[in-house]
Parts: sequence; C-alpha cells; structure tokens
Amino acid sequence: SKSSGHAAAESASRTICALSKVQDFVSVIFATGASQLDTLNSLVKREEIPWEKIIGFHLDEYVNLDENHPASFRRYLRQNLTSRVPIHKFFEIDGNTPDLEGSCQAYAKKLREVNPQLCLLGIGENGHLAFNDPGVADFHDPLDMKAAVLDTACRKQQAAEGWFRTWEEVPDRALTLTIPTIMRVPELILSVPGGRKAQFVRRTLHEAISEECPATILRTHPNATLLLDSESAAQLNLDDKVLSV
Repeated sequence: SKSSGHAAAESASRTICALSKVQDFVSVIFATGASQLDTLNSLVKREEIPWEKIIGFHLDEYVNLDENHPASFRRYLRQNLTSRVPIHKFFEIDGNTPDLEGSCQAYAKKLREVNPQLCLLGIGENGHLAFNDPGVADFHDPLDMKAAVLDTACRKQQAAEGWFRTWEEVPDRALTLTIPTIMRVPELILSVPGGRKAQFVRRTLHEAISEECPATILRTHPNATLLLDSESAAQLNLDDKVLSV
C-alpha cells in the first residue's frame, strides 16, 4: 500500500504544482480512511507543494459523532493534514449541526464557488465513493451534498478498520458529497490498497456501470487515475495488471 499511496501523492503533487503556476489558488478535495494514510503522509512531506495556495475540502463526515472521536473525519484531517502543513484554508464539514440540510447547502455553495480541480479518493468495500453506498448512490443526484444512510457493509468496514469497537457503534448517517459533485471535479486520483479491496477493484473495472457498484461510474470520467498495489490488483487478469503500480 506504500506504493499506491506514494504514487497518488506524486501524481497529486504534479497536478497541484502545475495549477499553482497559472492560478492564485488550487482547490483540492481530500479523502479520509485507512486507504488514504499513506497518500497524506507522503503528500505532507513533499517540499515542492505550495500549501499556502491550497484551499481544501473533504468528502464526508459522520452525523452526530463528536469531532474529537478517533473516527471523526475532521479529527483525521487535522491530524494527518491540516496541522502538518501551512494550508491556506480548509473547509470542514460539520456533522454535528442541528440543520443538516442547511449545512449541506452552504457547503455545496462554497464548493461551487471555489470549484475544486482535484479530488483524492478511495473505493469502499461495497464499491462506494465517499458515503454513496449502493442503495444511496444516485448517478443523477439533484443534490450536491446530502445526509446519507450508511448500509451495514459500510458500517462493518469502518469497524473492521479499527475506527470503532463494534459496527453497531458506527453512526448510521453521514453527510456526503454526491456522485455528480465528485464526477464534476476535472481530475480524480484514487488510491486503493489492500486485499480487502480486490473484489471491488475487479467489479469497478469489469462490471456493468450501475449504482449497485457505485465506483463503476469512474469509467466514464475523462481523467480518473486508479492506483493499486499487488493485493488490491490480485483479482485482475494479466492484461489488466498495467493498471496497478
């Protein structure tokens, strides 16, 4: 997984540096979770990145989880990103607001104003992108951001990765950017390490494009890079192996 995360950081750095030469600010959406630790760890160490020109957003946040809980995505991004670099500005998603709908609308408005050029993300063990699980994912979602109900597979993954003691402790809702919002970003860089993702990598690349495996929509994106390691690429045949690092 070191290699996929390292490659994702290298790729992201190239894009950020190129954009920073032609514009005042570069806006990036950052993902969270176990799959992104290597990417962020590699990214914050890269001296060529002009952090003072970067405006950051994140993809999702649990509803009604204390922001200091070990699984909080705000805490994760403070710990792994914003406390480690002189980032110009970072817009956090507040999952503890009493007005979820209003909060989503305000965040969506900010996203449209700033217009992110790059999104770093992963693929969940049920094929989800952000918290757009099968059953919630809508490829033609009218909303830019919404409160989504998390399915059991998704909640079990969060517990299995050690963020919660049991899957029942995982909140059953999260605020998430929707599929159209993610797909609107001109460049997507996906780091998907580990054997537990192998089945969903295969499905993402070979299954019919459908909301049953939301990540399949990535095949319609003009500039999405999927970075794998040998474990996550294990179920691909030899012809596909060129996709892995």
